[in-house]
Amino acid sequence: MRLLLLPPVVVLMSVGMMLLLHVAAPVVHLVPRPANWAGLALVVAGFGIANWHARLFRRIGTNINTFGEPGKLTQEGLFRRTRNPMYLGMLIFLVGVAFILGSSSPVIVPLGFFALANYWYIPIEETAMASKFGTEYIEYKQSVPRWL
Repeated sequence: MRLLLLPPVVVLMSVGMMLLLHVAAPVVHLVPRPANWAGLALVVAGFGIANWHARLFRRIGTNINTFGEPGKLTQEGLFRRTRNPMYLGMLIFLVGVAFILGSSSPVIVPLGFFALANYWYIPIEETAMASKFGTEYIEYKQSVPRWL
């Protein structure tokens, strides 16, 4: 069951929900065509940020699984500026998809992903990190914001 709740799976399900909302209940078109294609830049940036840090985890040999035991504490890449660059990248990706679709109803999905990450995924990870790394993680947490 936890496999179905991994963040990348939730992102894919979110895109499907956004498409369904856009087709079934677009409500109001917020972004006129062709300006909505500017969202492609957000999609590319978000995917790039998330993928860059996933590759970083593989390179340094640490666990990427949200529900697994943390391997190493890193401050490389955007981890110097945000404690959660992969979640930030996924959120930017979803906002880009919403922008491309252009209607208002899909906007609820990135907000839902933000809430899920902020109030469920991240607290699970922070508890595990504090347990494993203690003071070192607490100091990192105090000096680097959760999002930006």
